[in-house]
Amino acid sequence: MTPDVKAFFDTATNTISYVVRDPNGSSAAIIDSVLDFDYASGTTDTASADEVIAYVKDQGLSVEWILETHVHADHLSAAPYLQERLGGKIGIGDQIKTVQDTFGKVFNEGTEFQRDGSQFDALFKEGEAFHVGQMRGDVMHTPGHTPACMTYVIGDAAFVGDTLFMPDFGTARCDFPGGSAENLYDSVQRILSLPDATRIFVGHDYCAPGREDYAWESTVAEQKAKNVHIGGDASREAFVKMRNDRDATLAMPKLIVPSLQVNMRAGNMPEPDGQGDVFLKVPINKLGK
Repeated sequence: MTPDVKAFFDTATNTISYVVRDPNGSSAAIIDSVLDFDYASGTTDTASADEVIAYVKDQGLSVEWILETHVHADHLSAAPYLQERLGGKIGIGDQIKTVQDTFGKVFNEGTEFQRDGSQFDALFKEGEAFHVGQMRGDVMHTPGHTPACMTYVIGDAAFVGDTLFMPDFGTARCDFPGGSAENLYDSVQRILSLPDATRIFVGHDYCAPGREDYAWESTVAEQKAKNVHIGGDASREAFVKMRNDRDATLAMPKLIVPSLQVNMRAGNMPEPDGQGDVFLKVPINKLGK
């Protein structure tokens, strides 16, 4: 089955969110939504999410799933906002528990922060399946960028999150806590073992040099032939060295501090204090190089 895919590009974070629709009905899933956030003022905005909501309502869609490919470190998820207005279950990979344990310590969350993934409605395990209307979705655990990264294969479309980028930009960084270039190489090989015609939808695009427009769709065949990091005959050893060397030069994402705290809570803010005010923490010397 070939699902209908509508992409929404967020210029502030270079994130692509997707609405995936059953072509034979009105059922849909939303993948990797964005809650706008201005770090300097600490204010949120729902313009990006509202654009998705408007599309869903205009098309008369019924949202069954709001999916996260992983705990994003570069943007906040709008999953709870979307769920309140559109319904659907919020799902993520079951290794979220590992991420929650890691960053629960980094942010000194204490025992009140649950590290069992209970903030989400569904925790997917490797090999599990779900449905969007008549479409079957298969779950692939593809760690490397983070321990909890998932690829959702829905019909002929694979939503890979940050594991792969467009062929001219390569692959994701692996230097966050729990990341692994070795694991990423193995995960990409699993994705590239899908049929050549499988459509690959990436989670970000940064418009590689020499390309004029942003893009987010390729195929397994294109990735195997042209990916600048892992295509052709790139060996595991060479890839791991390249990835580790490259990651050593990268700065932390601008929104990593708020993103992790919110996204490991399924897009919810930390609990308010006695006056109803919400605060985020900034750990000192915990996330930098």
